[in-house]
Amino acid sequence: MSESVALDPVDLQILRLLQNDARTTYRDLAAEVGVAPSTCLDRVTRLRRAGVVLGHRLLVDPARLGRGLEALLSVQVRPHRRELIGPFTERIRKLPESRALFHLTGPDDYLVHVAVVDMADLQRLVLDEFTSRREVARVETRLIFQQWECGPLLPPQPADRAHRDPDG
Repeated sequence: MSESVALDPVDLQILRLLQNDARTTYRDLAAEVGVAPSTCLDRVTRLRRAGVVLGHRLLVDPARLGRGLEALLSVQVRPHRRELIGPFTERIRKLPESRALFHLTGPDDYLVHVAVVDMADLQRLVLDEFTSRREVARVETRLIFQQWECGPLLPPQPADRAHRDPDG
């Protein structure tokens, strides 16, 4: 597990703003947090070098791309061995329908978020790309009715911990 990076209030504000809109210019970002644009650039560069900022992503609407049905596939792999995991994860990550892949603990080994055209496309995907694989023992499908993006991810604050502590 990687170590936490010490962040001051300006760093936290920069992270909050960039997570809400990664296209914000350094000039606008600097004005919002109250520092010079060059200072803002230096701070973002430092956050990248420290591995806090991993990159920038473009969010797309799967339905607008003709993939109006999304699902979560719980997948059990047997036997769950390293020599099977590598090829399995590589194959699933390359599927155009795959949106996210999680390796889990518990009864299911993987959770795969997929976006497909319709129910027939989902059935094709499950049968042709998952259950047809020898190492896949079981696939359970859950349709996604709706999803929401959540707020920016910031390090835990002492106040956050107090809200969770029933004695606090």
